[in-house]
Amino acid sequence: MERRTFATVAAATAFVLLAAFPAAAQDTLRTPWGDPDLQGIWTGSTLTPLERPDRFAGQELLTDEQAAELELRADATRFVEREVREGDPGTYNQIWFDPGTRLVDRRTALITDPADGRIPYTPEMAERSRLQAIYRVSGQRNSWVDVDTGERCMTDGVPMFWLGYNPNHQIVQTPDHVVILHEMFGDRRIIPLGDTPHGTVRQWNGDIRGHWEGDTLVVESTRFVDGMADRWAQTWRMPTHTMHLVERFTRVDESTLMYEFTLTDPAKFTSPWSVRLPLTTNQASRGVTEGPLYEYACHEGNYSLANVLSGARAEDRAAAEDGGEQQ
Repeated sequence: MERRTFATVAAATAFVLLAAFPAAAQDTLRTPWGDPDLQGIWTGSTLTPLERPDRFAGQELLTDEQAAELELRADATRFVEREVREGDPGTYNQIWFDPGTRLVDRRTALITDPADGRIPYTPEMAERSRLQAIYRVSGQRNSWVDVDTGERCMTDGVPMFWLGYNPNHQIVQTPDHVVILHEMFGDRRIIPLGDTPHGTVRQWNGDIRGHWEGDTLVVESTRFVDGMADRWAQTWRMPTHTMHLVERFTRVDESTLMYEFTLTDPAKFTSPWSVRLPLTTNQASRGVTEGPLYEYACHEGNYSLANVLSGARAEDRAAAEDGGEQQ
């Protein structure tokens, strides 16, 4: 329960800081020390995909009819169990997933730049992404390094973006730090504010610094490790020495936090690309999201990794036996 303890301590710290300032200094969207108040548990569940699907190529916005059809279908199938694929021992049932039931402004993609709504991969990375998808489905695993960091319950990296399940993030603030606790994988991002220069140590999620530009918190992450030799859940998250991430957080109203990011990496992309995603404290009809943010009990020592590798070896033996019989 480490995560719950951390969130509780951070929340208590913020409460003490709030109590130390006069009540007259407080308002709905600002901290007692005057910064925009970003605190709360925020969710990014949405039907809008990261990239624009081929069927909507050249179409930035859905028509009212298209949007209504997609949202109606999502409502109708939200808790309908899907059939297990052949050879699959099963997976989470539908109650685990939280894809949302609404689109973001009828947009066909969360990517706002480039205009085609697609990740601008270099030709090499586009092919790597395609092969990685095939490799992932094929189930081939020769060692633990062939299993991506998400499957190993370590991290799926940054930016702060997750669709499907566990899409919640808790933010707490002090005058000189902002802390973001990710529900998925237990990532804790402690962001120092001000003019402190970046450090020299490279990290999986980068060396992180933040500052205010008006009412927007700007967070810059750099000095990532080079993870090109590893498998990550999404190729675009795979860190390199040249990766540079800029995130922006803007409090729009009491229940909305606009989250934007721009990802630059000449090792993977032909140009920078950007995403805009509103986060909310309202989860459809469930009302305001309240804490605490409970631990997602996924860890690298679970049974999954051993079972994945033993299953792969069983497939190898079956393939070898089939080959011997054919000879």
